[in-house]
Amino acid sequence: MAGLLLVGVLVLVIALYLAERFLKARAQARRLHDMNDRLGAVTARVDEQQAQKRARAQAREALTNVMPAINRPPLGLPGVPARPKPSCERPGSADHGASSRNTGSRNTGGRGSGGRPARRSGRTGDHPVRASERPGV
Repeated sequence: MAGLLLVGVLVLVIALYLAERFLKARAQARRLHDMNDRLGAVTARVDEQQAQKRARAQAREALTNVMPAINRPPLGLPGVPARPKPSCERPGSADHGASSRNTGSRNTGGRGSGGRPARRSGRTGDHPVRASERPGV
């Protein structure tokens, strides 16, 4: 009889151990399933954000193709005096009007040696000529 009781206890311990392992495996499967659902939701949200970003980039590119001046500052507003363009954006800014202002021995028809425009005393803009820079003064 003692042997039968010992076998019964041993079977009960093994059954409890297997039941615990079964419950742990089931809980692990449930956690993995929940994690997979959350990961799927995050992936769907990221895909949606990427699609929106691509759509915004395409719209921006299409708008810039239609209106290339969108990346440049406005030339002027109604009622506000227009700012002059910087000298680097003016057409013909390389010679700075050399043929009209340069007179005297340096003037070679608007061109200096090497095909470069003639320069005069380091002037770089369309500013009024000072009395000290006028020829013959």
